[in-house]
Amino acid sequence: MGDRIISGKPKADDESLDTDLRPKRLPDYIGQERLTTNLQIFLEAARARGEPLDHVLFYGPPGLGKTTLAHIIAHEMGSNLKVTSGPAIERPGDLASILTNLSKSDVLFIDEIHRLGKAVEEVLYPAMEDFALDLIIGKGPSARSVRLKLPSFTIVGATTRLALMTSPLRGRFGVVYRLDFYDTDSMQKIVARSARILGVQLRPEGAQEIARRSRGTPRVANRLLRRVRDYAEVRAEGKITLTVAQEAMRLLDIDELGLDDIDRKVLRTIIEKFSGGPVGLDTIAASISEEPDTIMDVYEPYLLQMGFLERTPRGRLATRLAYEHLGIPCPEASQQHPLF
Repeated sequence: MGDRIISGKPKADDESLDTDLRPKRLPDYIGQERLTTNLQIFLEAARARGEPLDHVLFYGPPGLGKTTLAHIIAHEMGSNLKVTSGPAIERPGDLASILTNLSKSDVLFIDEIHRLGKAVEEVLYPAMEDFALDLIIGKGPSARSVRLKLPSFTIVGATTRLALMTSPLRGRFGVVYRLDFYDTDSMQKIVARSARILGVQLRPEGAQEIARRSRGTPRVANRLLRRVRDYAEVRAEGKITLTVAQEAMRLLDIDELGLDDIDRKVLRTIIEKFSGGPVGLDTIAASISEEPDTIMDVYEPYLLQMGFLERTPRGRLATRLAYEHLGIPCPEASQQHPLF
């Protein structure tokens, strides 16, 4: 799963590319108009008051720009950005070390914040509310509590699993926004912008072809652009046209809607082995030798977004759109999902 080119999760070779292509200012950020409009107002108000921005939480599928927005917030506020992640903060002492090294108005970005441990969260609560750090010194009867004052700062949290965050932690964020999949027009602008930065010769129709196969995810679009660029340099003198993009995608086994072989395998399993459903998640996972959580978190979101799957109390259903996309005749509703 981690090797899928259309996966929104970052890969080892994405880091340097993301850094080069990441916009530095909010006006340069493409898409998510409602979010960026409101965020611009919050940033201007905070700067006018000379205060740090309220703590911000971004959630949504991977690859949509949560980390990029954290960098933009720090840049717009003229602050330093410190980056960490939930799994990296194993003990309260780790968090205390990070917090005590922050300066006034710094931005602390915590990726995968839902993976913070309960003991770490308890230390984070007073830090977020009162900019204070409560420490216990000593043991037994002689133990005493000491409160250290922290400089005012902003925490930007990012998570792909909002439901796994505890309510007390979610409630301490003043700004909470979901990032949605991007539309094709926004994706085309992102691809064209990335091509200019990378010095790639990209025709508008080639950009549109890459955009519509990128699953509404900028990270996927940039990754596909690199692969199509490689194909164009070897087979088409470095120029990405519509035909070149289509040929490159055919070799990558990515269809016109951005589905790869694993996506189609999930749909075919439901349709061909279980008559279109309903079928339970565990049964699907066993049929394709995959973990249920991986199917639910990685494969299903885009299939649901495209209208190929339907979740019901009885299990997953393949929709008429799924049949049509795979070129399989769709049975009548009464035959496809009998009531008894």
